[in-house]
Amino acid sequence: MMNITLTQLEYIIAVDTYRHFVTASEKCFVTQPTLSMQIKKLEDDLGVIIFDRTKQPIVPTEVGEKIIAQARITLAESKKILELIKENSNDVSGELSIGIIPSLAPYLLPLFIGAFTQKYPLVKVKIVELMTEEIIQQLKKDILDVGILVTPLNESGVIERPLFYEKVVLYIHKDHALAKKKTLKTTDIASPDLWLLSKGHCFRSQVMNLCSYQLSKRSELPFEYESGSLETLKKFVEKEGGFTLLPELAVDTLSKDVTTKVKQFETVPLREVSFAYTRNYSKKRLLVLLEEEIKKSIPKALLTKDRGNVVDWR
Repeated sequence: MMNITLTQLEYIIAVDTYRHFVTASEKCFVTQPTLSMQIKKLEDDLGVIIFDRTKQPIVPTEVGEKIIAQARITLAESKKILELIKENSNDVSGELSIGIIPSLAPYLLPLFIGAFTQKYPLVKVKIVELMTEEIIQQLKKDILDVGILVTPLNESGVIERPLFYEKVVLYIHKDHALAKKKTLKTTDIASPDLWLLSKGHCFRSQVMNLCSYQLSKRSELPFEYESGSLETLKKFVEKEGGFTLLPELAVDTLSKDVTTKVKQFETVPLREVSFAYTRNYSKKRLLVLLEEEIKKSIPKALLTKDRGNVVDWR
């Protein structure tokens, strides 16, 4: 009689995630021979090869991919039993792994994470800054429990749960021509004076979509530079001129530099910030508590989207 164990499923998921037997064994806190032996036993019992060991890094076979996908669902469902027990006993504990995009992390995290960890000291929180695509990949591999990022994603297998809506504003040098305009349209910023985030940042894509910006435009800035940090772009506007766009939470941390201005658009663009998690998510209670803490920590105006129009970025 075939007996597939949850431990075996955990091992094949780990190997698929890390594509390396030694690393997978370390993450599972077992020796590499033990992990390899259990996976080989599972393969023998099923009569199939789950991993192609001739390739480096190791990859699943075609049937292995299907088995691993089902293993992820099975393991996630099994974890829900423990979550039900915790809910019944009002026990708020466990581990919560959060991925957050760089254009949100420095402005949002300080508002809520301290209060959350003090309120729920038995919850071990791990936070990592990642690009959106990396967060999606790690959610699907169950490395992350939840992502905090900009939506809509329209990604198969990923659930989006909107948290709040930030205005997108113009941060501009006071001597720039746009600083003197009474009203601003989004088309006004399709200019070679625009400082941009580097490729891969969703806010960069949102800005470019907003004004139909063409990278072929000749730069009139003193030098070309694409940054991974909104704070760096602010400094360049202050010292070198031009302008950039900022999400609303970043405005609260602006310097008091008198050389710059913040201006809003006539038709207000918004970026939608959401939780993202997979359909197999088993820590819904922790997610609800985290959502409550975030919403309490931000200005109430950000909780509604009737202040403007959400800008797609994907």
